[in-house]
Amino acid sequence: MEKPIVSIIGTPNVGKSTLFNKIVGRKISITEDTPGVTRDRIYSDAEWLGAKFLLVDTGGLDLKDEDIFMSSIKAQVDLALDMSEVIILLTDGVRGVTSSDREISNYLRKSNKKVILAVNKFDSKIAKSNLYDFYELGLGEPVTVSSEQGMGVGDLLDQVIEGFDKNLEDSFEDEIRVTFIGKPNVGKSSLLNHITGEERSIVTNIPGTTRDSIDSKFKYKDEEFILVDTAGLRKKKKYMKILKDILLLEL
Repeated sequence: MEKPIVSIIGTPNVGKSTLFNKIVGRKISITEDTPGVTRDRIYSDAEWLGAKFLLVDTGGLDLKDEDIFMSSIKAQVDLALDMSEVIILLTDGVRGVTSSDREISNYLRKSNKKVILAVNKFDSKIAKSNLYDFYELGLGEPVTVSSEQGMGVGDLLDQVIEGFDKNLEDSFEDEIRVTFIGKPNVGKSSLLNHITGEERSIVTNIPGTTRDSIDSKFKYKDEEFILVDTAGLRKKKKYMKILKDILLLEL
């Protein structure tokens, strides 16, 4: 059996990637204040109190938005939801409950998966005053966290591992990692999707669609591989710095 999968889902810019990086203990997902930075599913191994699992960061979800990227993000979130044993719905305590939070909560309740409601940015007085509003989402008692400071993350992970099937065993071994590198829009993501046989990376004709490095498990002749899709290589310093950070993580 493979490791249980835990997915972080929520609206744009609530701190999903920051929480993801905090749990795995290193910077894997790109974090910016700009909504929509994460678009694909981002995977990493994680462990808490001896329990190993695969953590998934997903793009910011807005069920009403019909933008080309949002449609792809919805598809990626659906895939993550389908394969996950536990879902963390991350919300913004400072922003308070939004109509998008309500829609996503209703959507997740229909999944019959264990859903943990986490209220982020709880190091703010505003978030504390908004806490009781989150009970209306119907997902039980919220877990309060600060993904930036790490506050409450241990309590969140305690609930996460309680939701694991005790019969699941860790059968992962060290895999060979193969990284796809190239200029924007040359077909890296399309090639990855073709090899894996699934829409693992979002593909459009717009250069720069891939923002993070995307890990995909692939098996060939009984050998396990990790295929890594990366952002298109640009000359501009900003993009070069981001790509450099990604490549350092692969070493």
